[in-house]
Amino acid sequence: MRVIDVEHLGRPHVIGCWEVDGALVDPGPESSLQTLLAALDGEQPQAVVLTHIHLDHAAATGAIVRRWPEVEVYVHERGAPHLVDPSRLLASAERLYGDAMDRLWGEIVPVPEQNVRALAGGETVLGMRVAYTPGHASHHVCYLHEETGTAFVGDVAAVLIPGTNLVVPPTPPPDIDIEAWLDSIGIVEGWAPERLAVTHFGQIDSPAEHLAVVRERLGEEARLARDLGEDDYENRHRALVAERAETEEAAEELIQCVPPQYQWRGLNRYWSKR
Repeated sequence: MRVIDVEHLGRPHVIGCWEVDGALVDPGPESSLQTLLAALDGEQPQAVVLTHIHLDHAAATGAIVRRWPEVEVYVHERGAPHLVDPSRLLASAERLYGDAMDRLWGEIVPVPEQNVRALAGGETVLGMRVAYTPGHASHHVCYLHEETGTAFVGDVAAVLIPGTNLVVPPTPPPDIDIEAWLDSIGIVEGWAPERLAVTHFGQIDSPAEHLAVVRERLGEEARLARDLGEDDYENRHRALVAERAETEEAAEELIQCVPPQYQWRGLNRYWSKR
């Protein structure tokens, strides 16, 4: 088991693809695919395993299957149709990212339907137990690799960049649901994993303590977004990142992982629906 830093936009510690037993968990965007392929050194992955279909986690999937047509793709049943026909996903993402789409995420290649293995939660695939874990996204799943006790948690366990001590739950629109997210944290806690494998970024060896902090920070960010306007929230977010990062580089990595303007918009949408 290893994490492959795909060096998104040339920067380390932003997106990590986990390789376990030949499967790739969240391969990242197509814009970083060449870095991932170099790390694989020509080896075909056994499968692509997605926690969810957000572009920073999954946008390289179609290009991987185009290169290796036998590769199977595991994804929650709500996300599966958007891999086969990504038109609605792209329309939504373009509203968020605008002209930066290609630079950020690269080419979005449809995945043939015959390659997609839809999950509901409760299955065991490739030696990993699957749980449905919405909150960050309505189609989010987590995986427990039973042999090693490693939980692959996508964004449920938030963001923690090396060189900072600031846990940031990523809250982009449109699916943020705080109550569902807290329940999903409880599901991962119930597994009692030995470690967490986090996409942003790396391995966390104290799962219980970390997940407790994620709970606290999720509530804090939700309350701040409710009480602050977008500009005040963004200024406060940037100041907190600068305060809690050991270096300017670490601060820039964290801002790239969780752009503050998308943080507020996702939480504001959550509050507007309540």
